[in-house]
Amino acid sequence: MTNVAVHLEAQQPSLHAHVHDVPASGAAHVKGQQHPIKLYLVVWGWLFVLSACSYLVDYFHFQGYLRWSLILLFMILKAGLIVAVFMHMAWERLALSYAILLPPVLVLVFVAIMVFESDYTHLIRVLFFAPAT
Repeated sequence: MTNVAVHLEAQQPSLHAHVHDVPASGAAHVKGQQHPIKLYLVVWGWLFVLSACSYLVDYFHFQGYLRWSLILLFMILKAGLIVAVFMHMAWERLALSYAILLPPVLVLVFVAIMVFESDYTHLIRVLFFAPAT
């Protein structure tokens, strides 16, 4: 057992060998990534335009599926801009982006499956189990 322990210690790098290479904590402070203010102003502009388009849907009295499709489209575009720029998801690792964005997408897929299933179930009930008149 002692030979194995000695062999494993020889393979692990020593943590104390490189202590002198680490700079002092004051000198190690590195300035973070800075984004230009123009990026934020452009995003605010797009958010204003998308919000105006969302209000115009109600102003022009769109009805039915067109109304709800446009409102949801503008809502998703605004949420995407906010998440990408203001929450810095555009600069994150792809794995982290998938970990945050994939679950809501899967929830939407499952909701769509439930909508189709409920429509099918309703159709079957109406066709086969409706009272005869």
